[in-house]
Amino acid sequence: MNLIDSLRDLLRHIEWADATVWRTVLGSPPATTDEIVKSRLHHIHMVQRAFFNVWRQAPHSPSAGTELTLEQLVVWGKEHHARVPDYLATLHEADLDRPIVMPWASIFAERLGREPGVPTLGETMLQIASHSTHHRGQVCARLRELGAEPPLTDFIAWIWFGKPEAEWPALG
Repeated sequence: MNLIDSLRDLLRHIEWADATVWRTVLGSPPATTDEIVKSRLHHIHMVQRAFFNVWRQAPHSPSAGTELTLEQLVVWGKEHHARVPDYLATLHEADLDRPIVMPWASIFAERLGREPGVPTLGETMLQIASHSTHHRGQVCARLRELGAEPPLTDFIAWIWFGKPEAEWPALG
């Protein structure tokens, strides 16, 4: 398996895991009104979109999606994930080494004590997987606090299940 195939799998897993968490959230009445859950889900999808826009050199607003209801937020996340495979189909292995200047990186200069280095496209794709997993874990911890059973969303579980396609919750 080459790196581009591995990244495609990783990004497919992200969609599957996001959709799996969304089904649990929408099936748990306490979670549907919890501002912490909503805020973390918004953050996951906003950052995924921000990186996707940077990859494609498209504009992005840091406040994107803040006005959305929970039901609109799930659609927003699903719409984003639907666009990723077409973008990935345009990539070649050499593209993964392309430097990606993150417009918001300078914000972290003081915290880092230096100017941030410039990651590659491939490294930012790995970042999205790591970042999404971290915040999905926070959502799952919150689900447990609210009395719901968090879903199993590990990458290895996705493989065990046969790498299924994402099953987004039906709305309405």
